[in-house]
Amino acid sequence: MTDVPSFPMERTSPLRPPPEYTKLRKENPISKAKIWDGSLVWLITRHNDVHTVLIDPRFSKVRTHPGFPETGPGGKAAARATKPTFVDMDPPEHTRHRGMVEQDFTIEKIESMRPQIQQIVDQVIDNMINNLTQPVDLVASFAMSVPTLIIYKILGIPYEDHEFLHKCNSIRTNGSATSAEASDASKDLMDYLGRLVTKKAREPSNDIISRLVTEQVRTGQLTHEELTAMSFLLLVAGNATTANMIALGILTLLQHPDQLAELRQTPSLIYDAVEEILRYLTGSQFATRRVAIEDVEVGGTLIKKGEGVWALNASANDDESIFSNPTQFNIHRKPNPHLSFGDGIHICVAQHLARAEIQIAIATLIRRLPNLQLAISLDQIHYVTDSSRDYAVTNLPIKW
Repeated sequence: MTDVPSFPMERTSPLRPPPEYTKLRKENPISKAKIWDGSLVWLITRHNDVHTVLIDPRFSKVRTHPGFPETGPGGKAAARATKPTFVDMDPPEHTRHRGMVEQDFTIEKIESMRPQIQQIVDQVIDNMINNLTQPVDLVASFAMSVPTLIIYKILGIPYEDHEFLHKCNSIRTNGSATSAEASDASKDLMDYLGRLVTKKAREPSNDIISRLVTEQVRTGQLTHEELTAMSFLLLVAGNATTANMIALGILTLLQHPDQLAELRQTPSLIYDAVEEILRYLTGSQFATRRVAIEDVEVGGTLIKKGEGVWALNASANDDESIFSNPTQFNIHRKPNPHLSFGDGIHICVAQHLARAEIQIAIATLIRRLPNLQLAISLDQIHYVTDSSRDYAVTNLPIKW
């Protein structure tokens, strides 16, 4: 096969998908590309085909299956070395494990939590206003703090441990740590959570880990190690993504001042605005990977058993056949069937929590800081330029 492109492809704009996605959707919507280890993977670029792959049980999420595409050597080693959590399982194991936590993330449960989320957001903004000197880094002082404090509360992590966890998490996610440092930080987090699970078994309280200890570990449905791994997943899986959506959502609104003014004028627009932020910025672009466990035809193309598939939700979210003027940011966009949380049985279990956090964080910030603005020019923003990573800024200085 000649002219097989490499994947991931280079982005020419820091917050937009690679231009090749547009070309592929038009000319070669299901095609092969070469990934880091030289293996070939199918790229699925159109919305309907991405949806089809993500809901078809013949495409597996089990990372130890031969042919499953990994993002790099670290992912391959981790898939072999660690026990999987439900995000890397197929039914029936996936159904059983995910079912243990779904009740904590239903839309009804999250709606009942809105006052608590609001309280945390207000406390973080109070701290920014009263204790920090302007300019303030929106990423570290607000966007990361909000989802972190909320998941700590949900998991029942004691306040006095926040600083230690924050340090471990920063090393894991800041992009400048070596792989050894990041690996050590992850191990420290796992060890901490193992001790916390033991503590919750002795002294349960009103939180997810205590409930899972009581209902699942004591009854033999989960091992101590499995609950520790599940707690790790819940702690870290959506945190950086949600923080990025808050920071980049604010940045995008500041870049579209007319729409920001409209949102301030009509706060109820926040729901549609956040859906557009999610579509336009596709917070998690590299998680929708699968491997075919039997021959499957998608969009007229035969994908054979054992072949890896990358369902590109960032491309699906820009599909001209689904979204009019998809390259434009439009807070009035309806309908908005984006695939930013995935689709099918593996759709993000905490999608309703993420939505509520982003909605409340952005709505409260723009209401309480009516003169919010960037403290640097647009060309001074430090973007994460590595095309194998999700969109992000390393920091975002603001003033008000």
